[in-house]
Amino acid sequence: MIWSIGMHLSSMVFLLLFSIICMTEFLWMILFNFSYYVEWEIVSLNSSSLEMTLILDWMSMLFLSFVTFISAMVMFYSGSYMAGDENMNRFMYLVLGFVASMVFLIISPNLVSILLGWDGLGLVSYVLVIYYQNEKSSGAGMLTALSNRIGDVAILVSIALMFDLGGWGFIFYVDGGYFSEISGLMILVVLAGMTKSAQIPFSAWLPAAMAAPTPVSALVHSSTLVTAGVYLLIRFSPALVGWGQSILFILAGMTMFMAGLGANFETDLKKIIALSTLSQLGVMMYILSMGYYKLAFFHLLTHALFKALLFMCAGSVIHSVGGTQDIRAMGGLIYIMPLSITSMNLANLALCGTPFLAGFYSKDLILEVAFSSLLNEVCFWLLVLATGLTVCYTFRLIYFSVSGDYNLASLSCVGDEESIMTSPMIFLGSGAIMGGAFLSWFIFPSPWMICLPLNLKLLALLVSAMGGFVGYLLNMTTESHKLNSFSNYKVVLFVGSMWFMPFLSTYGVSNLFLRLSQSYHQSSDSGWLEYYGAQGAYKSFEESSEYSQLAQDNSIKIYMIMFMLWLILVVAVLF
Repeated sequence: MIWSIGMHLSSMVFLLLFSIICMTEFLWMILFNFSYYVEWEIVSLNSSSLEMTLILDWMSMLFLSFVTFISAMVMFYSGSYMAGDENMNRFMYLVLGFVASMVFLIISPNLVSILLGWDGLGLVSYVLVIYYQNEKSSGAGMLTALSNRIGDVAILVSIALMFDLGGWGFIFYVDGGYFSEISGLMILVVLAGMTKSAQIPFSAWLPAAMAAPTPVSALVHSSTLVTAGVYLLIRFSPALVGWGQSILFILAGMTMFMAGLGANFETDLKKIIALSTLSQLGVMMYILSMGYYKLAFFHLLTHALFKALLFMCAGSVIHSVGGTQDIRAMGGLIYIMPLSITSMNLANLALCGTPFLAGFYSKDLILEVAFSSLLNEVCFWLLVLATGLTVCYTFRLIYFSVSGDYNLASLSCVGDEESIMTSPMIFLGSGAIMGGAFLSWFIFPSPWMICLPLNLKLLALLVSAMGGFVGYLLNMTTESHKLNSFSNYKVVLFVGSMWFMPFLSTYGVSNLFLRLSQSYHQSSDSGWLEYYGAQGAYKSFEESSEYSQLAQDNSIKIYMIMFMLWLILVVAVLF
């Protein structure tokens, strides 16, 4: 136990120092406008060189600073949350491996080297999702791994296609239009980013990954695994044109609407926050597909701050109330957990885009830029409705945590006494308040002039107010009419189950593709291909080798007897 505490403290200090160094480098680079590109050539093959490359620019340094800062807070938080776990050392090493994979992905401008961090994230995430070793965790881990393998295959095929360009350092090819010369290359990169960031139709694995411990969820949903796809497409954004851009634009709009709608029917606390992450990832992909990669990166960073805080507060609540995650079993927690609930609602308000909190600076700018762009009617209303639904499920969560009836058992021991769990909330809460303002000054030093009509200018505020009003009042009425949803059970089932995507991603795939592969295996691999292939060749060679061996035995007696019998037969025939 002493070693475990020492480990989480030492790892926190190391990651915090690394974060400060990266932030200092970022300020230095953005002030003097320079970056580092480091390259080691490993092997050269037919004019294509395989190099180990690193890029250290303002974007990678700023993202590294955020990743390591949030990881430091998560490691310190885990010291209390995972204190009763027998395998705490293993958990700490896995989380550090997870962070190392993300660091390697951030600083790799080479598609071959980026695959190491990309696959590392997939492998370690699978191990962390199945950490509790039960049937639910095993199914969730397999769904997570298989969904991400599609993106891994897309990266591998992209590496093969980029062989024609003479190298895999994509940072040199995204601006020159080289990607458009190779058909399908950018669509494969978009596919990889969509699987990692759980866009439709690969969204089912994100809520399923909530089977992992809550500190892992805080890390995964804020700054590591799910943001890897967005970060990859930010790096490829100059080449994001044509079919890839259109597909991403439509699917991102559908994703943020679907996730916002589903979160309003969910009762699992962690899954509600997971669906809110999915909705915000849709917002990032949406504005990225419109060509504003800096805005997507800005929202990525602000979202990381308040989403990590939100998961930590949720973990503190779950830890205190005895392990239950059903929000209907909570209520009135503000009186007995004031620090955790205040921090959670602070993060919720930042998520809604409440003025002058972190989320406001990025979300409001994204909405205004989108409203001033050329959007069709469907995409415009998807963005507006998704914004309202975000506030709706946020105020639903606020109702159940603040002003709802106290539904816990009378002997529940609930409180904020764990200082190791509450201390990181204070630091991340400060980031959720001030982080958006500081980032907007650094990333956008020159203010943007956006001219909008009064109705569009007030639309975001109006939709947010309506969403909060509906979310709060609707849940006050459903408390006294709990069974109203059964009158529209099919609609509630469809919307609450993410449009049946978990079913299609599990049973649909197993019934269609796995059965198809089984029949193919029986008829081909174990059938005709086996008969005329490996086993047929083996039997043919075996028979021919027997004849050859018989001919090489060289037995004089046998040959003499055979010769005499043949000679007698010939004489008998002739005479």
